[in-house]
Amino acid sequence: MDVKKMTKIAMIAAIYVALCFAPGLSLIAFGQVQVRIAEALTMLPLIYKPSILGVTLGCFLSNLIGAMTGLNPTGILDSIIGTAATLLAAWCTWKLRDRTVKGIPVWSILMPAIFNFFFVGAELAYLFMPDNFISGLFINGFFVAVGEIIACVIGYFIVRGLEKTEIFKEQ
Repeated sequence: MDVKKMTKIAMIAAIYVALCFAPGLSLIAFGQVQVRIAEALTMLPLIYKPSILGVTLGCFLSNLIGAMTGLNPTGILDSIIGTAATLLAAWCTWKLRDRTVKGIPVWSILMPAIFNFFFVGAELAYLFMPDNFISGLFINGFFVAVGEIIACVIGYFIVRGLEKTEIFKEQ
């Protein structure tokens, strides 16, 4: 991996972290009901495969910092489970990028919502509704998935704009 690619990956991770902790955005980035705007970056694999590493690293750092500062009520557990959901979602976004409905990669856009529904929904149910895990999974998963869809639709339009630039062109 060359320095240019590593720099782009690091910048994506840094932007992810910055979006999680920006004033106002940090209040909605963690918890049972969340719209993590940084998850818009999970759409970058539509145009740049190495961004999978950037969003995964950014998610891991955000969850870890959130746990250490008390902003993330799920603590260290989210650094593993939430990061795994983001990694799998970003990878599937890349793998499904060519499967479109009327030119829109609907499956790619849905991947973060699907993975976070199950992974983060289960994590939240385990921590906050252990006596009623299945109901907790569906309730928490629903709220997390709605936030993911909002972030990913925003991300899709951002990626369509970035696609016209030279930022993520391979040399």
